[in-house]
Amino acid sequence: MTIRGVRGANIAQENTHASIYQATQELLLAMQEANPSLHPNDLASAFFTLTQDLDAAFPALAARDMGWSLVPMLCAREIAVPGSMPGLVRVLLHWNTDLSQSEINHVYLGETASLRPDLVNFFEI
Repeated sequence: MTIRGVRGANIAQENTHASIYQATQELLLAMQEANPSLHPNDLASAFFTLTQDLDAAFPALAARDMGWSLVPMLCAREIAVPGSMPGLVRVLLHWNTDLSQSEINHVYLGETASLRPDLVNFFEI
């Protein structure tokens, strides 16, 4: 078994606990739907980032409330690049899996698909 990275992003509509929480849970649920064998007990860790305009909540809280309480998680800020997309919640999951890189489905919801069109598979949420 190897560790694979699984990327994902979603937009929080506003800088509130509720909006960040909802965007995070929506993203993680979509990532599990896109990768049916992805289970929290197979995750080595999860690394969340938020853009500079979001500071009302920790995305890891939304994951813990989904039952990911034993997954080591870290939250950080994105680099403030001028002109970058605001309101982003991003995650990098480190997943212990037998799947190959080409079998991993990365999930970029809504307008975030423009960030990494090369990683967006044909999977539709």
